[in-house]
Amino acid sequence: MSKIINGTDIPNLPWQDKPAGWNLPVWRYSANPVIRRNPFPGMGRIFNSAVVPHEGAFIGVFRGETTTGRPFLYLGHSEDGISWTYETEKIRMQDENGRPWEPLYAYDPRCVKIGECYYIIWCGDFDGAAIGLAETKDFKTFVRRENPFLPFNRNGVLFPRKVDGKYLMLSRPSDSGHTPFGDIMLSRSPDLTYWGEHRLVMQKGGRSWWEGVKIGCGPAPIETDEGWLMFYHGVSSTCSGFVYSFSAALLDRDCPSKVRYRCSRYMLTPEEPYEVAGFVPNVCFPVAALADQQTGRIAVYYGAADTVVALAFCQLDEVIAFIKENSELGPLDADEGRF
Repeated sequence: MSKIINGTDIPNLPWQDKPAGWNLPVWRYSANPVIRRNPFPGMGRIFNSAVVPHEGAFIGVFRGETTTGRPFLYLGHSEDGISWTYETEKIRMQDENGRPWEPLYAYDPRCVKIGECYYIIWCGDFDGAAIGLAETKDFKTFVRRENPFLPFNRNGVLFPRKVDGKYLMLSRPSDSGHTPFGDIMLSRSPDLTYWGEHRLVMQKGGRSWWEGVKIGCGPAPIETDEGWLMFYHGVSSTCSGFVYSFSAALLDRDCPSKVRYRCSRYMLTPEEPYEVAGFVPNVCFPVAALADQQTGRIAVYYGAADTVVALAFCQLDEVIAFIKENSELGPLDADEGRF
């Protein structure tokens, strides 16, 4: 039986049993979306957002787009991970000396707890799309750190603990457009300021067309006794545009740039109206995963059609078994990724 390692117990984890007849390891919450359009006055859309347990309840770090269309980060609060209240003012950031240091814009945040500190990673502007990083201990004061990487880069995700004494971050370098280069990389840092030892983790494509254009890490990897469980999105190109689906892989616990197993099949793809129709059609974009160490239950928050936030569920054992049964590694997946 697979086990979550170094995790937490979340007795109030949102949960719904798998519907009868469903044959994939990830299933949708029947009352989706959990955050709909126009959630509060002046806010048009919240989607692609992070959720973390906090003091017996849940904190959301939301990608919010006001009626200006410009994205910033906003906080939300929930007792059950489903019904939310919102802070209507965007998150204000400062430097280590307390001086304002606001991003020009911010979107697609991830939030990861390491020790007693919560780290927020987002995509913002640094002469082009690049990764931003801030920390907080109380979700009241947010201190920005230096941008980890040069532009252009997206989908920055920290691991929830150090490995061999170093912080690890996954990312997807790209050009100034919206598609290339499309592969997931790993970088290490002794202090969250200086990053190096870059490694290739996974390449897009292979024989799985659902991930042929680009891939990107979703939630922070979940540590298990089988390896790091990494949910990730994959993008295919169709006659009517891109389609965003998601699946999962298992990375080596000691050397996470090595892929042990990689699922060749998607686990969730746009099918429901709130996923198929919206600001950007045909998008299921996983961003956060709540994992209950005791039961192995996992709740995955994903953005749907760049318009709303939806919720899906899975069981650790079933997900890992599905990955292994359908594993197909790419040519460079299994090695360390050092060239």
